[in-house]
Amino acid sequence: MRLITSYFIGLIFGIGISISGMANPAKVLNFFDIAGTWDPSLIFVMGGAVAVAFIGYRIVFLRKTPVFDAGFQLPTNTRLDVRLIAGSAVFGIGWGISGFCPGGALPALGTGRIEVLIFVAALIAGILAARGLIAFGGARLLSGKT
Repeated sequence: MRLITSYFIGLIFGIGISISGMANPAKVLNFFDIAGTWDPSLIFVMGGAVAVAFIGYRIVFLRKTPVFDAGFQLPTNTRLDVRLIAGSAVFGIGWGISGFCPGGALPALGTGRIEVLIFVAALIAGILAARGLIAFGGARLLSGKT
């Protein structure tokens, strides 16, 4: 049941990304082009997502435990460290250059466009590179502790 629920949640997310146009990198890149062809629609999509998430969390946390797990899996780290800042910067730079974030790229895979395939391949390569760096002692480097 958990797998089916996850599938439908992902399907709804993908449909929302597609309907909103956020799977189109030009639409996202136009949001960043403040001095040119600025398109503010990304603000409204993000605002709508934040509002739905805010309400959803309030409703879900009325329960003592989630439906399909023994407890809520919430982050406990509140520190701003080198890994978080560097990862955020790499994410933002990649998003600004390509016009894709992982959430928009996965539904766009269905278009078969080469740019999407290249982005997803680069995304996977980046994930594997980061894991490899951490596995080979890079965790100290990324944590800011030398």
